[in-house]
Amino acid sequence: MRTTLDLPQDLLRKAQSVLHARTKTETIILGLKQVLRRDKISGLIALRGKMNLKIDLKKSRERI
Repeated sequence: MRTTLDLPQDLLRKAQSVLHARTKTETIILGLKQVLRRDKISGLIALRGKMNLKIDLKKSRERI
């Protein structure tokens, strides 16, 4: 999808350097992926301590 953006050149250059991206498009894509990844991690962190993962392997294997 083509989109026209007005981005600060110095900010884009810094992001490109940090992400080791070769192009401006790659920089934007990698940046968006990072945002989504952080959001997913935040969701997982919010679940910390709320799930009981104590599994009895012997009992679960007997069900097969």
